[in-house]
Amino acid sequence: MKVYSGSEIRNVAIVGHNDTGKTTLVSQLLFTAGANTRLGRVEDGTTVTDFDADEIERKHSISTALAFAEWKDTKINLLDTPGFGIFIMEAKSAMRVADAAAVVVSAVTGVEVTTEKVWKFAEEFALPRVIVMNKMDRERASFSRTLDALQKKFGKNIVPIQLPIGEEKDFTGVIDLVSMKAYKYHADGSGKFEAGEIPAEMQEDAASWRERLIEKVAEGDDTLMERFFEQGGLSQEELMDGLHREVAHHQIYPVICTSASHNIGGQLVLDAFVSLLPAPDEVKQIDGKNAKGEAVTFDRRPEAFPGALVFKTFSDPFSGRVSLFRVYSGTFVSDHPYWNTSREHEERVGKLQVLQGKQQLPVSELRAGDIGAVAKLKDTFTGDTIAAKDHQIVFQHIHYPESAIAFAVEPKARGDEDKLGVAIHRIIEEDPTIRFARDEQTKEFQISGQGQLHVEIVVAKLKKKYNVDVVLHPPKVPYRETITKPADAHGRHKKQSGGHGQFADCKITVEPLPRGADFEFVDEIFGGSIPRQYIPAVEKGIQDARTKGFLAGFPMVDFRVRLKDGQYHDVDSSEMAFKIAGSLAYQQAMEQARPTLLEPIMHVDITAPAEYVGDIMGDLNSRRGRVEGVDAEEDTQVIHARVPLAEMLTYGSTLRSITQGRGSFHMEYSHYEEVPKQFQEKIITESRKVKEAQAAAH
Repeated sequence: MKVYSGSEIRNVAIVGHNDTGKTTLVSQLLFTAGANTRLGRVEDGTTVTDFDADEIERKHSISTALAFAEWKDTKINLLDTPGFGIFIMEAKSAMRVADAAAVVVSAVTGVEVTTEKVWKFAEEFALPRVIVMNKMDRERASFSRTLDALQKKFGKNIVPIQLPIGEEKDFTGVIDLVSMKAYKYHADGSGKFEAGEIPAEMQEDAASWRERLIEKVAEGDDTLMERFFEQGGLSQEELMDGLHREVAHHQIYPVICTSASHNIGGQLVLDAFVSLLPAPDEVKQIDGKNAKGEAVTFDRRPEAFPGALVFKTFSDPFSGRVSLFRVYSGTFVSDHPYWNTSREHEERVGKLQVLQGKQQLPVSELRAGDIGAVAKLKDTFTGDTIAAKDHQIVFQHIHYPESAIAFAVEPKARGDEDKLGVAIHRIIEEDPTIRFARDEQTKEFQISGQGQLHVEIVVAKLKKKYNVDVVLHPPKVPYRETITKPADAHGRHKKQSGGHGQFADCKITVEPLPRGADFEFVDEIFGGSIPRQYIPAVEKGIQDARTKGFLAGFPMVDFRVRLKDGQYHDVDSSEMAFKIAGSLAYQQAMEQARPTLLEPIMHVDITAPAEYVGDIMGDLNSRRGRVEGVDAEEDTQVIHARVPLAEMLTYGSTLRSITQGRGSFHMEYSHYEEVPKQFQEKIITESRKVKEAQAAAH
C-alpha cells in the first residue's frame, strides 16, 4: 500500500446526531472509492464501521471506528463517530485528532441536539466544517427548510455549493454550483450517473445561488472582490481556490446533498473532501509540551522527530488491545522502540497498521498527518503520547467528564469478583468515561457511566466478551449518623467464670462536633484509674462500634469522646475487656445523645437551553434541591444547585425527558447535612429490613 503524507491526506471526523446516516455515508464513500465491494447497510449489519456485535444488534454506533478511502491520489481517513448523547465523548475524541469535520444532518429532522454539541466541539478545536445534508430521498425531506434551520442556528456562513434535483422519492441527483453541471444518478443504487446540463426549470435558481456563492467567496479576498466587480464573476479555478481558503478560515461552511442509502452523490462528497478540506500540513499549528512542561511547537515534516497521540483503544479478539494514534510529526516505522512521554517508559511499537473498520492492513511506516493503529502496546493507554526518547513532547488529549449515573454491581457466580475487575478495566481502556470503584462505606462495587443505557451496554459486553454475568442494583446512598446533644455514659464489663475473670470500667462524655470533623478521642484520665496500656483499647472499642452506627447501621461521625474516669483489676483487666467496656459506653451514650441521620448533598451544575430552565427548577424543588444561581452561556443557561444524592440517582433520564435530550449535568460531593425527620423513619426501617434479611441468609 502507498505511504501517504502531508498534502496527500485528509482527516475527516464524520459527526452528527444519531440516525442521520453517518455510518451509511461512510459505507457509501468506501464503496464509491472502491475500498468496499458492496454498499453496506446498518439494517443488516454489513457496514464497514459498525462491526461490534452490540452495534450490529442495536443498529447504531457505540464507539468511533476508522476507515479510509483513496480518492484522486489522496488518502481520506474517515472517523465514523456515534451520535447518541451518552457516547458524545467518542465524537469529541475523534475531532481532537481530525483536521476537519463533516457534520451530517438529516434533511427530514434538520438541526438536532448532537448537531449543536459537535458544532461546539468543532469550534473548540477550530475545525473547518462541511455539512452533508443526507436522506434527501426520505418522505418530508426539505432542502430549503433544513438550510434555513442551519443558517438560523449557525449563521449565514452556511452556504450551499450544491442544489438537489427533486426531493423525497423524486430526489435523483444534484447540481454542482461550482462547475454548474447537473449529476443525475441511476435508480439502481449503483452510484452511476450522467453529468450534463442543468434542467431548464432549475437554471435560474442555480444561477442565483451560484452568484451568492461567488459573492461570499469574494468577500474574503480583496483581489477576488476587485475581479468580481470588473468581470461580474469568477472563473471556476478562482472560485475553487477561494472556496478552499474560506473553508479553511471558517468563513464558509459548504452544504452538499446526498442520499447515502440510495448511493446518490457519493463521488461529489469525496471530491468536496479532497478539494475543500485542509490537508494536515495546512492546519493551524497544534502545540505540545516538552518533558519540563514548557510549551513547544513541533515540526510536522516526515523527516522530523516522531510524535503521536493515542486517541482510542479497543480490544480485538485476535490482536488483543489495539491503539489508534494520530502522527503529528516525523515518521513512525514498524518494530521500533519509542518513548511514552506521558508515563515515561520505553514502548516497543510492533507492526503498524491502517484500519478499514475491523480489518487491519499492515504498513511499513506512517508519516506526519496520518492515522493508524498498533496492537499489544504494554503500558500505553488512551491520551498518551509516543515520541522519540531524545526529543520528548506531550500532546494534550481531551478531558473526560464525570459519570452521570452509578449502579452497584455484583457477579452472579461466586468467585467471579477477580474476573469482573479484570474485565471492567479492559472496558475502561476502551471507554474512559466508564468508572469502576468500591464504595468504602457501603462495600459495594459500582459501575458509573453517562446514562443507564451506557451502563447496560457495559454489562452486555461483560457477558459477551468476557463471560462475566453480573446483576445491577441501584447504588446505596452512603448515609451517616451523628449526635445532636452531649451525653454522659458508663460502660462496665465484668465476667467471672472460674480462674481469671474479665473486668473493665470506663466513663465517657460524648459531644457533637461541626460537620466534616469525623471523630475525636480525648484522654482525660488522671491518677491512673485506667492504666495507660488499656486506654487505646477503650478507643478501639468505640471506633469499632461507631462504624456500625446506632440508628440504621451507618457510620457515626462528627462527635468527640472524652474518656473521664474508670476502674481496673490487677488480674482480671485486659485489652479485650476495656475494648468491650468502651463499646458498651458508646451504646449507652447514643441512647441519650439524640442521634440523627445525615445524607450527602451534591453540588449540581445543569446546562440546558433557556426555554427549559423553569421546568428544570421546578423538578429540582420537588427533589428537595436548592437552586443557588443561574448563569447565561451564549444560548444556554447553567443552573447551580445543591441536591441530596438520594434524589439524584435517576436524574439523567428525567433531565433527558424534560429537555428532549438537550440538557446535561455534572455533580460532585458538597457536604453532609441532616435528613428531614419525615424521611428518617423510612430509611431506618428499610435499613433494618436489609440487615434482618442478610442475617437470615447467613
